[in-house]
Amino acid sequence: MEGLTDKLTNYQQIVQQLLIDYAEVKPAYGDIEVETIFDTLRNHYQIVHLGWQHKRWVHHCIIHLDIRNDKIWIFYNSTEHDIAADLVNLGVPKQDIVLGFYPPFMREMSDYAVG
Repeated sequence: MEGLTDKLTNYQQIVQQLLIDYAEVKPAYGDIEVETIFDTLRNHYQIVHLGWQHKRWVHHCIIHLDIRNDKIWIFYNSTEHDIAADLVNLGVPKQDIVLGFYPPFMREMSDYAVG
């Protein structure tokens, strides 16, 4: 059981640091804040943009990751970053990364976990 806790803690740290690094890049347009949202009890992690662009209110999720069943799920990514590749570079094995924005039959064709 201790190994699973260590793995979860490691993945939480990796995901949080990755999103903190991504959040340092502020959009070139508008008066936009970049927020990281970490729910470490339920293992939900997001980057949100909010603010004003011209006279329109902006509020949307840019990246959404979860940790479920000892795997990192990528649910949404509207950036140019290859989050899965970055996670692999940080030591997360491909079999522990799920491309959650693809249906299961498409995940089977990737090098990553199905679920």
